[in-house]
Amino acid sequence: MSDIPLAERRCLPCEGGIEPLGFDQLKPLLAQLDGWSLQEAGGHQELGKGFKFRNFVEAVDFVNRITPIAEAEGHHPDLEVSWGRVGVRLWTHVAGGLTENDFVLAAKIDRLPVRDA
Repeated sequence: MSDIPLAERRCLPCEGGIEPLGFDQLKPLLAQLDGWSLQEAGGHQELGKGFKFRNFVEAVDFVNRITPIAEAEGHHPDLEVSWGRVGVRLWTHVAGGLTENDFVLAAKIDRLPVRDA
């Protein structure tokens, strides 16, 4: 693994045949993130985090700030928006689980300013 901080790395293009990271590889990457958790969903591991906002407009604005980052990285999270809340889930579909790309995008999302709800 690289010594470069996650938020300064780039997502690498994924194609078939990529294996998801094992638990021993996930732990040190997860330790570099703030408030993200590992979740089991649909037979695979995902990264998840909930963000709270004062209202719906701030929640949608946050999603709109995630969008250009996801596009630039070519890696797209699953987003759930509701009044005052955004849920973000990351996993690499082609790998059937988590790859370093998921942690890179999570770290970049964590750099976005969020006002306390």
